[in-house]
Amino acid sequence: MVTADYQEDENHTLLKKSHLVESLRDDITFDFAQPHALREYILNYLQHYAHGIEREVVQKEAIDVAKITLNYFLQANVTGPPLSLSLDPAPIFFHRSIASNASALRTARQRLIADLSTDGIAAYQLIPFPELFSLASAILNAPSLCSPSALNFEVLRLRIHVNFLHQRMLNEISDSLQSRIYEDCAALEEAFATQGKSVLSEGDDEDDDARARFLVERAAIHIFHGLDAKAREDLEEARRVRGLEYVLTGRLGRRTKFQDRDLSQLVVLARSKEDGESQARSSSSQEEVEEKLKNAPSNDAESMGKGETGMDGSEAAKPQNLDLNDDTLLEAIAFKKTNEDKAQATDSEDPLPSSLATLNPSNQPILHPLDSIILLQYASSVTNTSPSDGLTREETVPYAIRVLDGGSSNWQIYTEALLVRSRTEGYRSRTVERGVLQLQALVDQVVAETTLVPSSDETRASDNNTNGGSKDSTTSSSTPTTFLPRPKPSESAPASERLKYIHELAFPTRWTLEAELAARWVSLGGLRTALEIYERLKMWAEAALCWAAIEREDKARRIVRRLLYQPASAASKTSSASTTAEEISSRDDINAEADADAGTDADAENYLGPELHTLPADAPRLFCILGDLDQDPKFYKRAWEVSGNRYARAQRSLGKHYLITKQLDLADEAYALSLKYNPQNQATWFALGCVRLEVRNWRGAVEAFQRAIQIEEQDAESWSNLAAALIRLPSDEEVQDGSGSSSSVLGGDHDLLGEGKKDLQKHVRQAFTAFKRAAALKRNSHRIWQNLMNVAVTLIPPPYSDIVLAQQRLIELRGATEGESCVDVEAMEGLLTHVIAMTPASAPLSGTNGPAEAAAPRRQPRGLEYMFSTLLTKHITPLITHSRRLWLLTARFAIHQNRPSAALAAYEKAWRATTQRPGWDSTSTASSSIFSSTKKGKRIQEEEIPEKVWTDVVDSTIELVDAYESLGMRERTEGLGAGAGGDADENRNGEKVYVCKEWRFKARSAVRGILGRGKEFWEGNEGWERLKERGRS
Repeated sequence: MVTADYQEDENHTLLKKSHLVESLRDDITFDFAQPHALREYILNYLQHYAHGIEREVVQKEAIDVAKITLNYFLQANVTGPPLSLSLDPAPIFFHRSIASNASALRTARQRLIADLSTDGIAAYQLIPFPELFSLASAILNAPSLCSPSALNFEVLRLRIHVNFLHQRMLNEISDSLQSRIYEDCAALEEAFATQGKSVLSEGDDEDDDARARFLVERAAIHIFHGLDAKAREDLEEARRVRGLEYVLTGRLGRRTKFQDRDLSQLVVLARSKEDGESQARSSSSQEEVEEKLKNAPSNDAESMGKGETGMDGSEAAKPQNLDLNDDTLLEAIAFKKTNEDKAQATDSEDPLPSSLATLNPSNQPILHPLDSIILLQYASSVTNTSPSDGLTREETVPYAIRVLDGGSSNWQIYTEALLVRSRTEGYRSRTVERGVLQLQALVDQVVAETTLVPSSDETRASDNNTNGGSKDSTTSSSTPTTFLPRPKPSESAPASERLKYIHELAFPTRWTLEAELAARWVSLGGLRTALEIYERLKMWAEAALCWAAIEREDKARRIVRRLLYQPASAASKTSSASTTAEEISSRDDINAEADADAGTDADAENYLGPELHTLPADAPRLFCILGDLDQDPKFYKRAWEVSGNRYARAQRSLGKHYLITKQLDLADEAYALSLKYNPQNQATWFALGCVRLEVRNWRGAVEAFQRAIQIEEQDAESWSNLAAALIRLPSDEEVQDGSGSSSSVLGGDHDLLGEGKKDLQKHVRQAFTAFKRAAALKRNSHRIWQNLMNVAVTLIPPPYSDIVLAQQRLIELRGATEGESCVDVEAMEGLLTHVIAMTPASAPLSGTNGPAEAAAPRRQPRGLEYMFSTLLTKHITPLITHSRRLWLLTARFAIHQNRPSAALAAYEKAWRATTQRPGWDSTSTASSSIFSSTKKGKRIQEEEIPEKVWTDVVDSTIELVDAYESLGMRERTEGLGAGAGGDADENRNGEKVYVCKEWRFKARSAVRGILGRGKEFWEGNEGWERLKERGRS
């Protein structure tokens, strides 16, 4: 953590006088070339004083050294301003024999960078001043500092900072570091819960915000590891602790220069707890600020440091915010101005809190720095969780704009807001230019302000130094060029301000930011610019992937093989020592040979010789990239060997290769071995589950998908596949989720059969629960909804309401393309039977031949009956075209609801749908085509006509006649002729209104029509006789 009294000179003096640093610097026997030599030295040093009377003094001094070196490292690689040559750490930490020798110093630093490799994952190879970070990491991770003392919690928090920074410096996520970070976070969370503010060391600033700062730091850790749901939980808790009020809402305004009316625009309204009369900006003060801006000089260098008033009333410096300069879009949304009286009058109708509803979106108060970070972190979590579509970006931008337009009082927070905005602006044609230029400006700012720059006196002294001192590639004193003019010292922010919230922001390192700029250029087609950046940074793996992305695998392969293999001409060399030196030298200068468009002989070399004697630190990753390019598993196996059998990606790539080649047993083994060293990889657990589904290992598949869900609970596909595995699991088999509990992701067991009885459908019920969760997460997947319905109808008793919801959602998704075929008729028939059995009829049955009895008032449907009624009338009925069963379903439900007219109409439609089917008479399309294909004068054979169609026609006609007979003389209960007995049941002539008074005529006409149309083919048939007999009765 950084305090307000952060002073470089004082810290520099403390470092030089530290007994630990002096002992390290003056130890002639200490050899930096040995692996992990610095860590072993620190362990021995602290162990030596672990039990003496000087124990607390030594540990306190070691912690102070770790704090200072960590802050120096962050200042030199993340935030700036640049360290001066007088603060060059080489003479402080290295023996003068190393510090004064550029080659020895470079070798020592390369060894320290190599020691940062974890789980076979390498760190960036050109980290400036790695000794600063290595010393801080070695001290804070020393076991002797983790004793239950007053310093324990301070060390715990510092260790989280240093290990998370270590994680961000690696090329990939290390599971061992991730586990270590989360263990410390859990311990610190427990300490906050039990001891509160006492976990902080004396002298920490803003004790009241200690827990909020920890929650924001942990949210940044969650976001980096892809756990965005957990991040939002921590951010919400931090918001509650801080008392921050904010909401993403809409306000009328204009976004373009040509809008002639106000439209709703997204805006974040936010107010800090500290915002009061002294912090809120009145309209008069805003006019003064605008007047100052009008009179301010237009030069960028002069205006760069002109910030808005901070929360303490001082003017805060801030980086340059580039203008949009678009011919259509305004620089900022012009919100509609409303007077305060009108706003207060409508305040009661606004659902927002009164403290936010009265805010002017164009003139909001400055937020507390922690509150600004909460908004920015929330925007990052939304971006990571949601798809990269326009809606997500429109939702993300207002958070960054709120921090920018509101005016952050902290330099680094304002820089982070510019970075968040530039990330979202790179996808729109009208903002992509500003997004790239702003990112370029931020890169220049970070690079320029993290480069060791000498003062004038130091420059003269350096010019007189003929030995070159300790200067090497990581401490170059050349002044870098910048896109914008560099700010004056008075226009910039001191290191104390920049470092104050650096751990909450988790701002990227200088090389990570430059790599992000290169990736942005790749997305825009600027391949040459991106390659120049990658080559300057010596990120050869990224450069190879860049070529592979544009289908230039030959160039990508050449770049990777140059780092791993010798040229074919070097096969005859036998001197290992000389070859190794040449290899190291060639790798340092590889950018001279790797020019993409060069046509030299060196570029034609494919490096097919033997493997280099000294492989680079990121060799496992390079071998995996080579395996991806050549589709050869031997490179994945070699990557696994080079990493000491710890590089999880090598086994993941092997598993993917075996899965593609259908070697499922080997794929299972490879994925399982990968998860042994990287158990937090959700995608690998999912892939392992899919492999086990293929080999019918249901128990193993359930365990794999459960672990995938525990890591990422919002993955609908994992829930769906878990359900598919559970369905096939034997009912008597228990499943462990890997943590010792049984099926924990699905909750407790469903004991629906009583105590002591075995639930044979236990796994089916769990599968149903999993499908429900999957459907809730992925509502647009008709496949998941169909599976949900299929499982629901097999349960005893069935969850009828879920069946209704599933069928309704299937119709919404597939009804427009599939029509009535997306309706599960059997499920709907069973559902109707249950509804009829569980709910009373709306009216008593009436006689079939005589006058109808007085109709009872129809009962309004409720609960499940109402849900089914809505589904049937509003969703299913509009889809019916040819399905007789669906019309009969409608008729049955209409009878149950005492709607005889609707029921009879449904029977008639069912009959028409059946009689219009082809293939049963000579007037239909199918019969006509068959008849025309026969020879003239030859009667078509009876067996050539589908008899089933004729049987359905006969059955439907008999059903219609029965419906006429039973419903025709019923009293009409719906429509204009509906009545409730007495005079209301009579028309103008005094006659009662029936459903179908001429039912006998219609019934005879239907029977005679079918007999006439089918006489030519079906006379004498059993169905013919049944229909003829029914017509006589």
